Amino acid sequence: MPYHAPALRRLLMLCVLLCLPLAAEAQRSVLVVNSGEASLSVLDVTTHAETARIPVLREPHHWVLTPDRHELIIGDTAANELIFLDPESFAIRRRLTIPDPYQMGFTPDGSKLVVAGLARQQVDVYEAGSYRLLHRFVMKTMPSHIDFSPDSRVAFVSLQGTNKAAALDLMAMKELWVTQVGPAPAGVMWLGGRVLVAIMGADYVSVLDPASGAVIGRIQAGKGAHQLFLSPDRRTLFINSRVDSTITAVNAQSFAVERTYRVPGGPDDLIFAPDGRIWTTLRFAAKVGILDLRSGAVETIPVGRSPHGIYIKGAINSGHGGG
Repeated sequence: MPYHAPALRRLLMLCVLLCLPLAAEAQRSVLVVNSGEASLSVLDVTTHAETARIPVLREPHHWVLTPDRHELIIGDTAANELIFLDPESFAIRRRLTIPDPYQMGFTPDGSKLVVAGLARQQVDVYEAGSYRLLHRFVMKTMPSHIDFSPDSRVAFVSLQGTNKAAALDLMAMKELWVTQVGPAPAGVMWLGGRVLVAIMGADYVSVLDPASGAVIGRIQAGKGAHQLFLSPDRRTLFINSRVDSTITAVNAQSFAVERTYRVPGGPDDLIFAPDGRIWTTLRFAAKVGILDLRSGAVETIPVGRSPHGIYIKGAINSGHGGG
């Protein structure tokens, strides 16, 4: 046995070296959800080449990782289904029929999946894992984006068609409050004990008291303020504004505007790449933009029509899949 040990070690080392490129390749993959083309684009982070285009049924928008991070879920709204992917290879594992999964998120404790059905005007609460429907909130109108209180008790939902936002008690399964926040509210975020709602019909973010729903402040942004993302170090809030094609960087504590980036094409969802750059879908340009936060330079990559959600394996975002 000792005679063969060196040969065995060499064989094992060779296997490791051969496997490293495969692992690196998986790490470098980016998934883009093409809402207007019923497809998912797979991009290479380094070369920016599109390596695959995965067909889905009708109109996918957002993604979410399962709490154990073992599955990547894409919501196909018009097809009324969740698509479960391997988060490393992006191979489709299974599909589950649920109505209108537009935007969705797991509660921080991982116990529930909450789904905003924008077209059907409902918010559905499912048991995580079994995906058994626990409760349906009928909303008026166009529930769009969701975020949660840190204790998982409350979901905050923007109601895009009524200029309002709502708070939903996920324990008692009852509506806590509905309040006016501004025209066409979209992205929602819990941050520092306050609830932020991006106002797509204007140029600001409303700051809400989570207990009462009262608007207690505003954060200046660009026209068409649509979605909110927190940097991995939690120091900077990024606001994507689709109408004037800007990304506004805001101090996450003081809410003071620190810098505004021009990103043509209607920036929608974004994700923070491991190298520090931001990758953002450009909803009106059928492209993905890569923003260098130091220089402000933007590279673009063609993808499918109306790209919305974007995911990078190993990247960090604030929990929003989407947009």
